[in-house]
Amino acid sequence: MAQQLPLHFEFRANQTFNDFFPGANQEIVTHLQRCVAGLGEQQIFLWGKTGQGKSHLLQACCHQAQNQKLSSFYFDLSSAELPDPLMLNGLDEYDVVCFDNIECIAGNAAWELAFFNLFNQHRERGHKLIVSASSAPNDIAIRLPDLKTRLNWGLTLRIQPLTDSDRIAALIFKADQMGFEIAPQAGRFLLTHYDRDLAGLWALLEKLDRASLAAKRKLTIPFLKQILNEDSHD
Repeated sequence: MAQQLPLHFEFRANQTFNDFFPGANQEIVTHLQRCVAGLGEQQIFLWGKTGQGKSHLLQACCHQAQNQKLSSFYFDLSSAELPDPLMLNGLDEYDVVCFDNIECIAGNAAWELAFFNLFNQHRERGHKLIVSASSAPNDIAIRLPDLKTRLNWGLTLRIQPLTDSDRIAALIFKADQMGFEIAPQAGRFLLTHYDRDLAGLWALLEKLDRASLAAKRKLTIPFLKQILNEDSHD
């Protein structure tokens, strides 16, 4: 039977380590970079709440692998209904494999067994496995005991949420990368009056950038109020 080829994935161009604002997570970034480079742990389990940057970090691992001429694969298990577990066939040959939201396979016997087999084959080849979840390995409802045990191997890292000061610094950092300025007081205003989730804030920054360019105005608080007021009436 012909070997199953894993699903193709696309890199998110702006989700590299250079694009990530670490806050209190610089040590996690270092562990991930060392893992991909073959200088650290062979397996990393990254967990934390939604919107804290887990997907970004897994994508960044794939970018680094590509830059080091290593083969890599990323898949978000929460993006849709679980595909056929045959998609895992052949992934053991990849240098770096990243699975986002691994908790989504919990309770699916076929997927749990297939992932267990991939884990063993991939590890025997000395390759790197990085997975993310919304909770720690022992809190995931994996039914296959041997798989649950293996998810606890390697290094388990909990991503730390950004403080309000970190969020303001992250907004300034992100805006600078996008080519415009946002003052600390404007960042504080956005945190007070808008979505505090980072993904929501990044989407807002893109909207503010377009509005600023169109109006040829700086992002002052009065201008921010005007933009957000217009949005609320759309």
